[in-house]
Amino acid sequence: MRLTDDRYAGERSQFELALRMIRHEARTRTIRECTGLSDDRIRKLYSTYFRNTGQADIKRRRGKSPRQVQRYVKNPVNQLQATTLVALYCAGLLVRIDERNRVHPRWPRPDVEFGHRLCRAYETYLLLHDDAKLNFEWAWNLLQCIGYNDELYLAVCEQCDARYVQDAYALDNKTCPNCEIGATSGTLATRAQGTRK
Repeated sequence: MRLTDDRYAGERSQFELALRMIRHEARTRTIRECTGLSDDRIRKLYSTYFRNTGQADIKRRRGKSPRQVQRYVKNPVNQLQATTLVALYCAGLLVRIDERNRVHPRWPRPDVEFGHRLCRAYETYLLLHDDAKLNFEWAWNLLQCIGYNDELYLAVCEQCDARYVQDAYALDNKTCPNCEIGATSGTLATRAQGTRK
C-alpha cells in the first residue's frame, strides 16, 4: 500500500454521503452541514449523477428545512413513526436517553460519520414502515428538536411503560401511540361485530 492511497479517502467519504443524502432528497443545507461540501459542489453532484442521467424521480427540495413539531404528534401513526426514529437514533448512537427520559445529542456538530449514521437510521425506518409519513428532512428536524427537550420530549405510557414522542404544549393522556392504535382497532372490531348481529 502506498502512502498516497489514503489521500482522498476523506473526500471520497464526503461525496458518498452527499450522494446518499441526495437520494433521500435532503436539502442542500442539510447535506452541506454533514459533508462540508460547498453548495455549488452539491448542485454539481446532483446534476452529474442524477439530473443528467435520467433519474428524474429524485427531486431537489428548495427552501428551509421544516421546523414545526406538530407533524410528529398530529395522530398516533405519525407519533409511532417519530418514536421509531428516536429509538433508531439511540441505537445508532446519535442520541442517548438518561434515567429521567431526557434526550442528549452525542455529537457536538454534524460530520460525515454523523451523516452516515443518520442515513442508516432513516433507511431502517423506511424498512420498518411501508407507509412512511416522515421524509428525510422531517427526520433531520426530529433529531434536532428532540435533543432540545423543549417542544418535544419522551413521555412514558401508563399502560405499557414504553417511551414515546410527545408535544410539550399539548395535553398528554399518558398513552403511547401503540396502545392508542391497539385500543382504536379493538373499538372498531367491536363496532363491526355489533353491526353484524
